[in-house]
Amino acid sequence: MSREIDQAAITTWVRLLRAQKVLLEKIEGELKNKGLPPLTWYDVLFELYQRPDRRMRQFEIGERMLLSKFNLSRLVDRLEKDDLVRRDACPEDQRGAYVVITANGKRMLKKMWLPYAKALKENFADHFSKQELATLSCLLAKLS
Repeated sequence: MSREIDQAAITTWVRLLRAQKVLLEKIEGELKNKGLPPLTWYDVLFELYQRPDRRMRQFEIGERMLLSKFNLSRLVDRLEKDDLVRRDACPEDQRGAYVVITANGKRMLKKMWLPYAKALKENFADHFSKQELATLSCLLAKLS
C-alpha cells in the first residue's frame, strides 16, 4: 500500500480545513455581535429539535457532534443552567437521562438562526451557484 499522496489532494485538504475555520469564525462572530451564545449551543439545540420527541440521550448528541464526553457534559450543564434544555430520567436505563429541549431552548434556536443564516448565506452560499453547491454536497457526501 502506497503512502504517497499527490499535491492536489494535499492542497485540497488544506483548503477545506482553512475554509471551515474561516467560515466558523465568521459565523461565531456574527452570533457574538448579536449577543448570542456560541454555535455549539445552536448545534445541540438543533439536534434535539430535529427529533420527533425533541430529546436524545447525551451520548447520542456526542456521537452527532463529535465532542468529547467531558466537553459535552459541561455544555449540557450550561444549557440546562440557562433553561434551554432539561434532563429527564430514562426509564430504560436508570443511570442515564434524556436531554430535552425546552420552550426557551426552542426560542433561542429561532433567535440564533437569523444571524446564523445571514452569515451562512453571505460567507458560503453566495459564493456558489446552485449547481456548484449540489456538486460540492455530493463530493463531501463521499467522505461521510
